[in-house]
Amino acid sequence: MMHKKACKQFSEDKQTKDMDYWNHVLWSDKTKINLFGSDGVKHVWWQPGEEYKDKCVLSTVMHGGGSVMVWGCMSAAGTGELQFIEGTMNANMYCDILKQSMIPSLRRLARRAIFQHDNDPKHTSKATSALLKKLRVRVMDWPSRSPDLNPIEHLWGILKRKVEERKVSNIHQLRDVIMKKWKRIPVAAREALVNSMPKSVTAVLEYNGGHTKY
Repeated sequence: MMHKKACKQFSEDKQTKDMDYWNHVLWSDKTKINLFGSDGVKHVWWQPGEEYKDKCVLSTVMHGGGSVMVWGCMSAAGTGELQFIEGTMNANMYCDILKQSMIPSLRRLARRAIFQHDNDPKHTSKATSALLKKLRVRVMDWPSRSPDLNPIEHLWGILKRKVEERKVSNIHQLRDVIMKKWKRIPVAAREALVNSMPKSVTAVLEYNGGHTKY
């Protein structure tokens, strides 16, 4: 498959990079965070005849209780600006995010930085490409369909677990908790994720461009 070939090529190109290189990457992505927990399937085990007892029935919330979409970025030096996305993102909205959130984060966290984002059409649009060129931002070539190579994916997991620890009842509270927890993610967690990049690259090569445990 083409994406496996691209992942393998990326890893071959990056396998000799040292931690100084990875420490100067600003990683970015967006994710959805739910008000009432995961979208995933939950399994419940019961004994015969118990399937309708309270302990075996998961409560549900009408319309899923709501959710928010957020865009964020990170480097080994810290978490960057977090921005909530209202409505459907298009190229113009993404350019606004780059100007309002990415550039300040880039200047604060990773001088001489390389900016990473995936190959979403909004990211590769003419408007976005022109803006990044105007701002003189170096952009990392990124293989399609390779979220397991991006350390911010794991940072989202850490954030969501921390948010789920708090009981919130509305979107306003959810936004407040997300912001507070994002700013308090431990330095060690961020550093560990970025420090795993050499192993991630090696693992992709071992799996011939396929998915890895990272």
